[in-house]
Amino acid sequence: MATTDVGARIDRAREAAGISQRNLADTTGISQSTLSRIISGDREAKLPELVEIAGATGHTLAELTGTGTVADRVQCATRSTNGSGMAGMRAALLHFLELDDYLDDQAIPATI
Repeated sequence: MATTDVGARIDRAREAAGISQRNLADTTGISQSTLSRIISGDREAKLPELVEIAGATGHTLAELTGTGTVADRVQCATRSTNGSGMAGMRAALLHFLELDDYLDDQAIPATI
């Protein structure tokens, strides 16, 4: 996966979320200069940074990295007792499943 491709996906996610680069930097705790280098492809994003960016933009790790989506393979059934909607629960579940899939791809073992 090309660093510039990831940077372009991050920038599109930022724009889709309607936030400035400065706001994304403030929200994620990543300096604006580092964020700019990631977006331009001059620096590779680290996993914790990708997780923060995904959370701040409402996108999944797979969407940012272009590694394919777990969402295409997942079916889920839920029941809510606290008023949560299916869409919100599915989005939260997919974030965890995408992270798990990414960690598997990087050969990082799950721990209990």
